[in-house]
Formats: sequence, structure tokens, C-alpha cells
Amino acid sequence: MATLLTSLQNGRIKNILKLHKRRQRDAQQQTVVEGVREAGRALQCGIIPHEAYICPELITTEEATAIWQKLQSLEKNGQLTLFTITPELFAKVAYRGQSGGILLIIPYLDNSLATLSLKPSPLLLIIDGGEKPGNLGAILRTADAAGVDAVIVTTQPDHSGTDIYNPNVVRASLGALFSLPVIVAEQTPLLKWLRQHQVQIGVLTPDGERPYSKMNLQGSLALVLGSEAFGVNAQWLAEADFRLQIPMRGIVDSLNLSVATAVVVFEAVRQRQQAGAKTSI
Repeated sequence: MATLLTSLQNGRIKNILKLHKRRQRDAQQQTVVEGVREAGRALQCGIIPHEAYICPELITTEEATAIWQKLQSLEKNGQLTLFTITPELFAKVAYRGQSGGILLIIPYLDNSLATLSLKPSPLLLIIDGGEKPGNLGAILRTADAAGVDAVIVTTQPDHSGTDIYNPNVVRASLGALFSLPVIVAEQTPLLKWLRQHQVQIGVLTPDGERPYSKMNLQGSLALVLGSEAFGVNAQWLAEADFRLQIPMRGIVDSLNLSVATAVVVFEAVRQRQQAGAKTSI
């Protein structure tokens, strides 16, 4: 039976507000998922929330009703704690508007290089220093659509870097954060892991040797892209097996990171599909 919460001073409500900050998310190893689509995809991917908050007055669609029923079933089985809250309270705790009356508290995902199982000729995507959560979310959407095997986000030894659990990442990814392995790793052990698994490293840079469409993007490959402001760091450039570029025909000298990612990733997919078609003839 769901517990009704009505006070902004309630400890659980205060904790939701704390989770809007990265320091608290990292300390508690959990984050907030808002929205009907995002919550539905988290549940679809087998993620069991620690807590769920429902505003009945805002549940207006069949999809939202189905999610509420699923959460009630999980609560009945003792798998989560379910609360109902008022519209006024939901407006206070929601990270963004138009969340459809559903808010989940989910644990951090248990993804790491040690647990990543690679299929033959994997296509990996490495984001080095991507600074904008919205960009990372859009990149995850692309990776999911293209069938990328994993997205790896580099971090510093002090764990600084793009926060994959920022609510804006969850929102911009449309739930793709839950559907594919997304791993945070430091650069040095990541490079060692790539070499151990015989994965080639292709770095996208304005100084690339050849256009991306002229490079062989088949086989075991990790595509590395950096931030729009600074690009990839020097160690990636030094370790690259090859460097590729996106030719720029106009006066601008770079693309948005998520756009550049989509361009290169879908070229890799095209090449792999074409090679597979030739093999099957």
C-alpha cells in the first residue's frame, strides 16, 4: 500500500532534492529518473527502483497507468517502497516540468570494463571529456539506435568528468542509458584494456589523416571523440591506430559532439552491414 506524503519537510522528499546534486548522487550511489517514457524504459530494462513516487492527479495516459500498476506490483512483492504525493509536492521535487507524475529513485548501474562481455568485432564508443549532459544523452540515443556494443566515458582519477547520472543525461537519452552498457573508466586502465582485447583505436580529430568515409571502420574498433572545445587529449592521439576527420565545407570548423558522433558511428554501421551483405552472397 502506497504511503501518502504531503510535506516538503518529509525526510524522503528532502532526499530527492539532495539527489539533484552530483555529490549526493555519488555518495548515495543512486539517481532520479523522471517521466513516463524514461521510467517505463528503466523498468523494461529490468531496473528495480529503490523508491517510486506517484502523483495520481498527473497520471493521465494508459502508459503511465501501466507503469503505476507495475510499481504497485513490485511494492506488493516487497521489491520497492512506493509513495503517492500531491501535485504541489511533485512540482517541488521534479527536476523538470512535464514529468507525467512518475519519479523513481534507482541505484547506479553495475557496469564496468571487468563485466563487459565483447562479441566478435565489437564497435565501442569512447567519449573523452564531453562536458555537456545533454550531448551525452543524445550520444547514448545514437549508440542505442546504431547498435553500439558499449559507450565508455572517461573520467579523471579524482572521478571528475561528465556525470552519466545527471537527470539531463537520462532525459536526453530517452532511457538509452538503461539499454546498453555505459561505463565510466579512467584513461590509462582503459587503454590497457583495449590493447588486451585487441581493439583498434580510431580517434576523430580535425587533423585526421583521412576522411571518416575513407577509413576502414570494420573489425574490433573503439571510436574516440572529445569535447567540442578541446578535442581528445594528447594520450589518445599518441595511442591511436589511426586518426580520422569529418571534412568541413563551410566556414565553421567543428560539429556538435553528438552530431559528429552520429555521423561517424553510422558510417561504421554502414560499412559493417555492407561487408555482411557481401559475405552472405
